[in-house]
Amino acid sequence: MDNKYSEKIIVLWITFLLGTLFHTQLGLMPLFHNQSILIEDNPTGEIAGILWSMFGFFTLPLVSITTILFVQTRRYRQVHFGMTVFYSVMNLVHLVADLFVQPIAWYQIALMLMLFLNGLLLNRVAFQWMREQAHRRYLPEREWG
Repeated sequence: MDNKYSEKIIVLWITFLLGTLFHTQLGLMPLFHNQSILIEDNPTGEIAGILWSMFGFFTLPLVSITTILFVQTRRYRQVHFGMTVFYSVMNLVHLVADLFVQPIAWYQIALMLMLFLNGLLLNRVAFQWMREQAHRRYLPEREWG
């Protein structure tokens, strides 16, 4: 029984990363129309913390994609599932936060909703992947080997 969970998860992570990059690109599009993208609520102008947070947010899925190719342990599957839940929660928080940005950029809301739904699908497949190994322990070698 080969459900190819790891391949599905990799595709869902890539979809998430592309959507996240597109979300960032959409935020920069006003520059091409001579409009400002400055955020006025950062009085110091220091954004190093934001950039490091973005770096981590992008890097963890990249590392996860690579790790999935080489690590299939039960512990990694559990950690990975927890990570997908964390990302779904963060996407929901970001979606709600975007609703408070004035004026509301509905195209960004639509994209964040798509990312959130992609994350829920990722949660489901990661959960199935995590449970698959637990069930395999009880099957004879010849049925799944």
